[in-house]
Amino acid sequence: MSDAVETTQGASNSPLIGTNSATGESFPVEIDDLGLSFPSKGTVQRRQETAEQQQKRMEKIAAAVETIIDCLGEDTEREGIVKTPMRYAKALMFFTKGYEQSLKDLLNGAVFEEDTDEMVIVKNIDIFSLCEHHLVPFAGKVSIGYIPNGRVLGLSKLARIAEMFARRLQVQERLTKQIAVAIQEVLQPQGVAVTIECEHMCMVMRGVEKPGSSTVTSCMLGVFRQSHRTREEFLNLTRK
Repeated sequence: MSDAVETTQGASNSPLIGTNSATGESFPVEIDDLGLSFPSKGTVQRRQETAEQQQKRMEKIAAAVETIIDCLGEDTEREGIVKTPMRYAKALMFFTKGYEQSLKDLLNGAVFEEDTDEMVIVKNIDIFSLCEHHLVPFAGKVSIGYIPNGRVLGLSKLARIAEMFARRLQVQERLTKQIAVAIQEVLQPQGVAVTIECEHMCMVMRGVEKPGSSTVTSCMLGVFRQSHRTREEFLNLTRK
């Protein structure tokens, strides 16, 4: 019997509760109080600000970008550049929209109780992020697997969780772990495995300037860390 999950109404820190449609019994889905998952210093403020406050935020970013362009030696009044500061401010807000997203809202009732304990994998999910060291992009693919322990997650939600964390200032190592930990907290499965392979523009456009190089990271939790055979099964399936 499948169970739906919903967010209880009321305070912003209301827990995510799953309800068994047959018995009426409920079960908690443990995540952090606000559902923001690893929030940074200004995450709550950004998420709760009004449209007017968001506009002021973008104007502040645009003013800073205009200063940068001027410092680069360009003409900030030139036709092709005069609107660039605000365009970039809007783009940057989109690139980092993961700060505003709540795991509770993202799940949207897609956690279900199912009597299955076979491996679930969604692989080759495209991700795009910004390196927090140089604010240049890195992009690649993430593969996610877990072994249920009575609960399953809607498949698209695995991709949405990866997207939420990728749309922040990141390093690939932390991104990999955050995806795995979030799924572990929501489902409490037997184990979670996440691998990411990305090309980093900070290694291509600057620094060592090595196009074609890629970085691979992994995070193994639960049975994937404990069992060599389980880990190898996941890695073999995601390599194909």
